[in-house]
Amino acid sequence: MRIDLRNLTREELERFAQSLGERAFRGRQIMRWIYQQGVEDFEEMTDIGKALRRRLKEVAYISSLKPVKVETSPDGTSKFLFPLEDGNSVESVLIPHEGRLTLCISTQVGCRMGCRFCLTGLQGFARNLTAGEIVNQVLAVRKAIGRKRRITNVVLMGMGEPLDNYEQVVKAIRMMEDEFGLGLSGRKITLSTVGLLPGLERIFSEGIRFRLAISLNAADQETRSRLMPVSKRYPLEELLDLCRRLPLPPRERITFEYVLIAGVNDSVKDAERLSQILKGIRCKVNLIPYNELPELPFRRPDPERVLAFQRVLLEGGYTAPLRESRGQEISAACGQLRGKVLKRRGSPQGAPLSSRP
Repeated sequence: MRIDLRNLTREELERFAQSLGERAFRGRQIMRWIYQQGVEDFEEMTDIGKALRRRLKEVAYISSLKPVKVETSPDGTSKFLFPLEDGNSVESVLIPHEGRLTLCISTQVGCRMGCRFCLTGLQGFARNLTAGEIVNQVLAVRKAIGRKRRITNVVLMGMGEPLDNYEQVVKAIRMMEDEFGLGLSGRKITLSTVGLLPGLERIFSEGIRFRLAISLNAADQETRSRLMPVSKRYPLEELLDLCRRLPLPPRERITFEYVLIAGVNDSVKDAERLSQILKGIRCKVNLIPYNELPELPFRRPDPERVLAFQRVLLEGGYTAPLRESRGQEISAACGQLRGKVLKRRGSPQGAPLSSRP
């Protein structure tokens, strides 16, 4: 079987080149072509000899993704649905905001964390994405928007739990950061997790460069366990204790994502409790009023309750921005566009989506 070069890190590409009787620098040349130039055809690699190009065609290929559906809202937010080779599909969301162009990408087909307020969780889990499929989302969106616009930030915050696909996610981050790859700074890559403690400890011990966001969504163990079943396995107290011990770089903070759900976690008492439990952690709190979905019973809080919640955190000395909802006119919620297409085609949630438009 031919090898997908988009699944290989720089070191793996160097070893691959050597296995063909070439010097290691050929692997770096290939990496520049496929990431920095977006080349998908070996014939376009003009500084590589014809004999090697012919050999590459025989033993390797360069995978790519092409959107089967794109939705764009008036605020500029775009949602991409990408079919995969096996008939499954994943989503990515491009969000323009204050001079930044942030791409939210998926790491799994579906998710097995089962968060009650998340549509992806309802669709079930199909499989992990490969490193190539993760990075290909960035390359595909970059190609779609053209060279005049540049993706400035990447967040692993789409479908799936990144630390539940640890090996492939770490490979993808290394490929995005590599100077011969996408060349993104670790400060421009954010990994969002529900708080898988072993994965968190491991990724920091391995020195991977990224910014950390943790989906918190409650200030007490009972409520968090009800919203996020993973909290039964990794209790809130243990998660926060680990956060206090993480070796953050200087001036780096953990971002806690807090989705405000009416009547569930949005009271002033909840805010006061949150202000207390986060003491001693270098952090900020992103407050996200719930984006209502017809498939789920939860509701968005009234603006007054949202502002009252925020006020408590600000008075406690925390940075607590309100993250405005983007792309409400389109299927921007995680898993929503995929779910709409599956429903229209009469497929059950979690069933593969054909790669044909």
